[in-house]
Order: sequence, then structure tokens, then C-alpha cells
Amino acid sequence: MPVRVSDFSWQQTPAAVFLSLPLRGVCVRDADVFCGESYLKVNFPPFLFELFLYAPIDDGSSKAKIGNDTILFTLYKKEPVVWESLSMPGVDKEMMQRIREKSILQAQEKAKEATEAKATAKREDQRYALGEMMKIEEEERKKIEDMKENERKKASRELEAWKECQRKAEEQRRIPKKEVCRQRKQAEERAALKPQSLPRKAPPAHLPTRGRNWENIFSEKLKEDRVPAPRSAGRIQISFTPRVFPTALRESQVAEEEEWLHKQAEARRALSTDLPEFCDLKEEEKNPDWLKEKGNKLFATENYLAAVNAYNLAIRLNSKIPLLYLNRAACHLKLKNLHKAIEDSSKALELLTPPVADNANARMKAHVRRGTAFCQLELYVEGLQDYEAALKIDPDNTVVQNDAEKIRSIIQGTALTSQD
Repeated sequence: MPVRVSDFSWQQTPAAVFLSLPLRGVCVRDADVFCGESYLKVNFPPFLFELFLYAPIDDGSSKAKIGNDTILFTLYKKEPVVWESLSMPGVDKEMMQRIREKSILQAQEKAKEATEAKATAKREDQRYALGEMMKIEEEERKKIEDMKENERKKASRELEAWKECQRKAEEQRRIPKKEVCRQRKQAEERAALKPQSLPRKAPPAHLPTRGRNWENIFSEKLKEDRVPAPRSAGRIQISFTPRVFPTALRESQVAEEEEWLHKQAEARRALSTDLPEFCDLKEEEKNPDWLKEKGNKLFATENYLAAVNAYNLAIRLNSKIPLLYLNRAACHLKLKNLHKAIEDSSKALELLTPPVADNANARMKAHVRRGTAFCQLELYVEGLQDYEAALKIDPDNTVVQNDAEKIRSIIQGTALTSQD
């Protein structure tokens, strides 16, 4: 049987009632306090306190404070009047039961209303957040569309400039035959007007001074028309620093290194920038290395579309440089062009042959970027194969090791789910 508490004190004003209920060892965690319009209950085992109030109170704004073995209630009256007593007079058991049930039903309805209001507010917040997210996505889409339109206009202007350059070159090649004949005739006339080389005659005996002057003038004329002698040939001695490979002689890869360097030299010798489509480019824009550095700077500023354009032009100038494909694959990863990223990474690996120490870092990056693209396409097995190939090149790379472990856990989780 619970111990009913009857030792309490209270005070009132026309607006509020202040009730002090002493309970030994009472704490916030264990005390069960219920407050309704006409009913107040405190259950703190083994103690029980019930009070059927004289008049209705505002249970929403009323307060209870627990501390120092005491519970202090501040009950605000619905009507500002002075009560004759704290509890309702003449209350029997049946009436007490009705008041309890009514108070519990009212509390349940209020809790239900509060839950519904909270759910409604949560739905409103979600709707607002969804609307804001849609606005942000719309702005991003519009920004991307504007960038695409600007790039399209730029490409159109470049195409028009190239066509104009082609047209001018074609006009220069179409010189009329009449003009060619006229120029040839003028050249023949100028050649006919030049003095002919005549045999030298001795001056008359009675004009010795005049003959000497004429001979000097003619000899000076011949000296002016004479072509200067060619320069003498010469040689310049150049000493190159011998290349030292870091590997031991029994593990030397000199042949593979020389083959790699030979391929790079052939690719640079095959570069030709005299084609008509490059006639409107600046001198530095005809250099693939300059374009690669330009693309790297654009990538650093997150201007991925412009970086792709720079790499595209560099590849058109020289399609044998593997770093161009490798860097363009990184741009395609940022732009979510996953199939293009896979294609560029595979092309870079194709050019990075034979596998030597100089291109080890580039081969590792190519495998990682292709593996990342595979994983984003949810082809985790293919992605794990590329990550394991990268780890064979650089076994001490902790970042690649952690990513490979994550991919393995995803594959194992997928396998377990399919078995279930």
C-alpha cells in the first residue's frame, strides 16, 4: 500500500496558488508528476499524493520545481478569485474516479494534439527544405547550362575564325594566271635592262686617264653584283650528363627506359603545328606542354569544363602524351562523365608502356581514377581490380589501401545480402 502524503503547505493570490510538498529523497528522475485542470498527482514510491483542486487551473502554464527533498508547485488559476480551500469539498470515491478519468482523457487529447502539431511542423520543415534544395539544384542546373552555352558560343566563334582564315588562305592561293604572266614579263624586262658583260677593250692611246676611270667604274659594278662567299662550316662540342638509373645492375631496366624515352622523343618529333586549323592560335597555344599547364591551373580553380577544352586541344596537337589523358580523366571524374573517365584512364595506361620507374606514379594514378569511376558506376569488382593493381605499384600508399578495404567491405556486404 502506498503511503499517502498529507503534510503540505500552500498559499494563494487571486491569480495563482503556491503549494509546497515535502518528500524525503525526492529526485527528478524517479518522481511521477501529473497535473490536470482539476486534479494533481505525485507518485514517488512508496509515497503518493493526490489533490482534487477547488477550481480549474491552467495546467499548460503551471510549473513544478523539485529540489532539497521538496516539490514546489506554482498553479495559475483560470479565473482570478480567492479560493475558500485548496481541495474540492464533499468529494466521494465515485466523483474522484470520474475526475481522474476526465483528467487523463484531457491529457491524452492534449498530447495527441501536440504530437500532430509537431508532425505538421516537421512536414512543413521538410517541405520547405525540399523546396530550397530544388531551388539550389535549379540554380546549379542553370549555371551549368549557362556554362555550356558560353562554351558553345566560344567554340562557334573559334570555328568562324578558322573558316575566315581558311577563306583568306584560299584567296591567296587563287592568284589569276594573268597576274602571274604579267609579273613574269616584268621580271624579264628588268633582266633585259641590266648591263651585259662585254669583252674588255684597251682604251685609246690618246685618252689614257679616261680609260682608267672607265675601267675602275666597271670593276666596282662587278664587285657590287658579286654574291658573297658562303660561310665556313664549324662544329660545336656538347657534352651530355650520363643518365644514372637507381636500380642495381642485375635488376636494371635500361632497355625499357631507353624504349620509353625513344617513344617520347618520337611523339615530340611527330608534332606538327603547321596545319590550317591551328593557323589562328598563338605561338604558346601550339605547345602541348603549355596547354597541359594551363589545364592544370584551370583544374585547380575548379573550372573543369575549360580544363577539358585545354586538354582536348593539346591532345589534337600531340596524341602520344599520356599525362594529357590522365589529367582529362580527373576532370571527367569531377564532371561525373564516368565512361569518359574510364576511356581516358585506359588510354593513358596504354601509352604508359613499358612499365618503368619513371612512369610508375602516373600508372598508379590511372588505375586509381579508373577504379573510382568503376565504383561510382557500382561496378565494385572491376574497381577493386584497379585498386589492387595500383597497390602493386605503390604498396605503401595508405589512402589507396583504405579505399580498397572499403570496396572489399561493400562487395562482401552485397554478397551477404544476396545470400540472405
